[in-house]
Amino acid sequence: MKGKILLAALIAAVCVGLCAVSLVRTSDENGESSGSDTQEVTTLTWYINYSWFNTEWGQNIVSRKITEETGVNIEYIVPKGTESEKLDSMINSGTLPDLVTLGWWEVQNLEMIEAGMVYPLNHLAEEYCPDFFEVTDEAQVQWYTQSDGNIYGYPNYSFTYEDYQNNSLTSHQNFLVRKDIYEAIGSPDMTTPEGFMEAVKAAAQMFPEVDGEELIPIGCESFTDNGCTSFDSYLLNFLAVPYEKDGQYYDRYTDPEYIRWLKVFRQLGEEGYLKDSIFIDRRSQLEKKLENGQYFCLFYQNKDIEEIQKYIYQKDPDRVYMAVEGPRNSSGDDPVLPVQGINGWTLTYVSKNCKDPEKAIEFMTYLLSDEGQKMVCLGEEGTMYTQEGDEAVLNPQVWSVLSTDRKTYNDIYGGNDAYWMLQKGSAQLKWPTPKIDCFEQLLDWTRPYVAYTSQYDLSFSDSQTAALYDRMQYLWGETLPKLLMAESDEAFDQILEDYVSQREEDGYDQFVAAATRQYQLNKQRLGIEE
Repeated sequence: MKGKILLAALIAAVCVGLCAVSLVRTSDENGESSGSDTQEVTTLTWYINYSWFNTEWGQNIVSRKITEETGVNIEYIVPKGTESEKLDSMINSGTLPDLVTLGWWEVQNLEMIEAGMVYPLNHLAEEYCPDFFEVTDEAQVQWYTQSDGNIYGYPNYSFTYEDYQNNSLTSHQNFLVRKDIYEAIGSPDMTTPEGFMEAVKAAAQMFPEVDGEELIPIGCESFTDNGCTSFDSYLLNFLAVPYEKDGQYYDRYTDPEYIRWLKVFRQLGEEGYLKDSIFIDRRSQLEKKLENGQYFCLFYQNKDIEEIQKYIYQKDPDRVYMAVEGPRNSSGDDPVLPVQGINGWTLTYVSKNCKDPEKAIEFMTYLLSDEGQKMVCLGEEGTMYTQEGDEAVLNPQVWSVLSTDRKTYNDIYGGNDAYWMLQKGSAQLKWPTPKIDCFEQLLDWTRPYVAYTSQYDLSFSDSQTAALYDRMQYLWGETLPKLLMAESDEAFDQILEDYVSQREEDGYDQFVAAATRQYQLNKQRLGIEE
């Protein structure tokens, strides 16, 4: 009760502070303004291609301060259902909003560029805001410059090969277990098929329920049209399956070590340890079950569990998820876990529908500047942090909320990358924020195994090859759950054989040749020697 009273008092105090912030004139979409200050505010609509994104603009300190500095207010648009359907609908109807952010790998990137639906950022910068070239990274600009000499989308969380060589980076990929259950069954070795199966069965037998809810022995990321990262890319990386052999693209999906482990999961499924729910749960359902501690083990992205870890830790520190050694190949090789690469995570565009492209490029330039990066990372100086020499120190009350209640933190403060769309990876290295020990453990565990693998990221600039790659991904997305749910190893083998045959019919050899060329080109552009 005392904690709730203190938190309520803090919220009230901050709200009073927000009311004291200098007023800026607001404007509607037609540019009509109200108020009496000197700065007119333009509202830009910004589509975020993630249904889980729910941070608002204008209610917290950071967003209000950015609006004060830039004269730009943001109205976010987020898909309510399947992201690709919403984005495809806007592209097909020509109704893209002012700004658009989506994953760099999405096929819609090329579609928007080829259809002339987005501005070249370099043209906007030359006409309206030359400072854009001062705040962007030359290597990242060159990487995303198209064959016509223009750059259309700018990345977030992008790291060059040089960044990797000069900094201590971590990977987002972990194999996680619920700490108390793992320790209760004797902290077993889960690196071999035999040990893994025994551990899963022991956990399910000892803890059939947790707090009245069914234990889910094996969890995973959500399944999508392209597969499931837990059971494909994460597992492949833990098994150290290579991307290429003898300078040629390597088919990771039919690698013997990978097939061996997929059959382990298939066997566990046949015995009832791979629950039906993991194939249909979306992110919100997955996160709720993580909060409840219903999963015994899972491959997961540590960045996405940070807030859940805080929630669990407050309830019971022994019930947090911890990183342990997961599946390994038969030689026992170390995992090869990727750090964030040159592609980053998302790309942000200014659409040709933008009502004020000048304001849009100025807004992007501010966010990419040191001032904007520090604002998004740390927030408003004085109110949220103090500068002590070269170190920025979060104010105690801010850290208290950030470490216990992320939603309240976003509502009141809005820092710590709540607005991540143009966040630079290098800025996070300059201004790190404290992390609770149980989350730091997840990051530290990856350090011995990190590798730079951005040279193996595939993104094709011609629509024919891009469409072929899209078909390859979609075919795998159809096949993976069938393999995991196969009734027998014989049925598994037939499904895999059908997959390989269909792939060949769809032009797999053409894809392999294109992927091999792309690998070599990527290495040249990144300065990676053979």
